[in-house]
Parts: sequence; structure tokens; C-alpha cells
Amino acid sequence: MAPVAERILDGILRVTLPLPSRPGHVHTYLLDGDDGWTLVDTGLGLPDAKERWAEELAGLEVRRVVITHMHPDHIGAAADVRELTGAEVLEGELDYAQCRLVWGSPDWPNRIAEWFLANGVPSAVANELLEVGFLYGAFIRYAADPTPLQPGALVDGWEAVPMPGHADGQLCLLKDGVLIAADHLLTPISPAVGLYPESRPDPLGDYLESLERTIELAPRLALPGHGIPIEDPSERARELIEHHRVRLQRTAASLSDEPRSGYEVSLQLFGRELKPAARRFAVAETLSHLERLVLEGGAARGGANSLVTYTAA
Repeated sequence: MAPVAERILDGILRVTLPLPSRPGHVHTYLLDGDDGWTLVDTGLGLPDAKERWAEELAGLEVRRVVITHMHPDHIGAAADVRELTGAEVLEGELDYAQCRLVWGSPDWPNRIAEWFLANGVPSAVANELLEVGFLYGAFIRYAADPTPLQPGALVDGWEAVPMPGHADGQLCLLKDGVLIAADHLLTPISPAVGLYPESRPDPLGDYLESLERTIELAPRLALPGHGIPIEDPSERARELIEHHRVRLQRTAASLSDEPRSGYEVSLQLFGRELKPAARRFAVAETLSHLERLVLEGGAARGGANSLVTYTAA
């Protein structure tokens, strides 16, 4: 059965698509314009994705597709939608480069496996994390060679606003106080902000700056990629800044003079009883907080024998 478009505001429709794992859904948005519709994100490329979109877009002239970031649930059906509609696909240059690096690179599994091991993940656990991480691989059909979308550019009157953190190249759209927020702002959960191989070195620092930028922009409404609309985006940004301040304190408190790997610290912060998908995020999020502490002078990075460790500064 096809998803049903919901009218969120005048000229904005929301299409909610299923995901096979938590949070169980992803929102995409259709923005009405002078020459047709702009679709923001495409959901996962499940086997029936093209059929679903054909039903949902029947009677609509989709002129362009904006990809906010390269995570599977946002980019997975981009090639399907382009083939179906003939629409122009726009994506940030950094985001597309990372998309090709991860989803279009045959040696990515080896690189991320080495990265897990270097951060203390036992080999048996690392294998589980890799299996979970590539479950979505068959459902990612990104659009090759998209039109580069530059930060600050206008897309049918919507400004592309860089909001790195959750993803290095994430771009949100802003117009008339409405922020198409992708995974920059979510409620009640907090967006995952993790460190991964070959990503920007300080994703948490990036994210905190993006939250401050949100407060400065003061949108009146944020439409997120998951969950309900956020009616006070600036207040939600302040809550997330506080959330990460507390998490940084807990991370610092977990360190001592004895070197500990990121994996070991993640066990203390997030507990030992996590499924592989949750553990994968826990390790990456722990590392983003450890690296922020290193930059702030609250931790020191060291290591020997190809193992990265952290101590209290």
C-alpha cells in the first residue's frame, strides 16, 4: 500500500515511509512551487519503493529532488525517483563525496572493520556491527552525479542551510521561518552524532555549532525526518546542547590515568546489553564525545599496537 501524503502547511505535504528497523519510519516532504514540486529526500530503496512513489506522485509535477544527507533512509530511493519523474537531483558536494566513499566503494567494509578494531571493538563484536551496518546496502540506490547544491543557494525560494553534525554534509532548507530539518533536530530522541572513518574530525563540535546557528536563525517550526513537528526549534536546540553537555561530563568522568578504548568507554556510558545496531551507534557517539574532550583539553588520546586509547587529561 502506498503512503498517504499529509498536508502539514499550505504548500507542504509530508509523506511517511516505512523502515524495517527503529524508528520504523522516515518523513519526506513535498514543497509546492511556481513550476512544480520539490521532493525533499526519498526514503529507503525498498523493493517496492518505485511503485510506492509512482502512486504517491500521481498527478504531481516533481521538478527536483533535494537530498539532505547520505544516510540510507534519506537517499536510498533517489535513483528510483529520478528515473520515475525525470526530476533534477540536488545534493551537497561533500555529502555526495561521502556517499560515493561509503555506498559506492567496494573497500569500505574493510576500512570500517579496521576502524572498529582500532577503537577496541573485539573482533567477534566488530563482525556483528558490520553485518548490521550493511543490511541496508541492497536498499541504497543513490542518484549518480547529482547537481551540486551549495550552502546558501536557493531552491525554489528555499535556502540551503548547512547543519553538519549528524552527517558532515547535511543541508536543511529554510523559508518563511519553516525549517525542513532532516535529522538535525528530532524529538523526543536526540539525533545520533558519531565519529566514523574519514569523516570530519569533530562531528560533535560541528553539531553544537549547528544548534547555535539554529537558535540564531530562530525558525518558528521545524519539520524533522522522524517524529512530530517541532514547534519551538530554538528551545529544542537548547535542550540538545544541554543533553550533550551532560554527556560530555559523563564521558570525562569515565576516564582515568588508565588508557581505555572508545569501545570500553561506550560500555560504561551506554551499558553492555545493546543489540548490534545500537552498539554501533554507541561506539561512534562515544568517540565523537571523546574527540571533543580532547579538543577541549579534558582528555588525551594515545595508543599503542594500532589501538587508540583515551585517558583523563
